[in-house]
Amino acid sequence: MDFLQQFQLTGFQWTVVSLTALAIGLSKTGLGGLGTMLVPVMAHVFGGKASAGIVLPMLIMADMFAVVYYRRHADWGLLMKLLPWAFVGIFIGTFTSQHIDDEAFKQIMGVIIVLSVVIMVWQETRTEHLIPNHWAFAALMGLAAGYTTMVGNLAGAVTSLYLLSMRLPKNSFIGTGAWFYLAINVFKVPFHVFSWKTISWETLQLGLAVFPIIALGALLGIAITRHLSESLYRKFIIGMTLATVLLLFW
Repeated sequence: MDFLQQFQLTGFQWTVVSLTALAIGLSKTGLGGLGTMLVPVMAHVFGGKASAGIVLPMLIMADMFAVVYYRRHADWGLLMKLLPWAFVGIFIGTFTSQHIDDEAFKQIMGVIIVLSVVIMVWQETRTEHLIPNHWAFAALMGLAAGYTTMVGNLAGAVTSLYLLSMRLPKNSFIGTGAWFYLAINVFKVPFHVFSWKTISWETLQLGLAVFPIIALGALLGIAITRHLSESLYRKFIIGMTLATVLLLFW
C-alpha cells in the first residue's frame, strides 16, 4: 500500500490508469482498439505528453505478451515496408510536438483517425477488394503511424487501416501488429527519456504496479479473440477505432 501511495494519485486517476492497463492488455493480444480508446482519456486526465510517458512502459509490457503468443504469424514483408517510415515519423513527431499544445494535439489526432475510419469503412463496403501494394501507400501509413505514436500513442488506427487494407487474416493481423508496435515503442523510449523527459523511474514503477492488470488483460484478449470470426473481427477493429474518435473529441 505504501508503494502505491508514493504516486500521489487520486482514486479517479488510479481508476483511469487501471482501466487503461486492462484495455492495453486486451488490445495487444487481439482486441485492438480498446487500448487506443483509453489513450484520449489518459490525455484528458494527465495531459498529452505526460500521459504518453505514463502509457509507453505499459504498452511495451503488453507488446511482449503479444509477440510471444503471436510471434509465428507476423508478415515480415509488410513490417519491412512500414518500419523505416515509422521511424522517420517518430523523429518528426519528437521535434515538432513542442509547438503543439494539448488541444491542437487532440484535433490533429482526431482528424487522422476520422480519415482512417472513413477509408476503412469505404474499403469494407467495396465489392472488389483492391490491395494497395504501392510503396507510397506504405510510406504514408508508416509516417502517419510513427508521428501519431510519438505524439500520443495513437498509431493503432493508422496501423489497423494499413493491415486491414492488406486483407490479412486475424492471427497475421495481430502478429504483424505486435512486432510493429514493439519495435516502434522501444525505439521511442530514448526520446521520451532524454528529449521530452516524460519517462522517469516513477513512471516505470507505475507501469510495474499495474503489470498484473496488463497480464490479465493480455490473457483475456487471447481467450476472447479465439472465438471471433474473421468478419466479426474486422468489424470490431473498425468500431473501436471510431469509438476512439468520439472519445478524443469529447
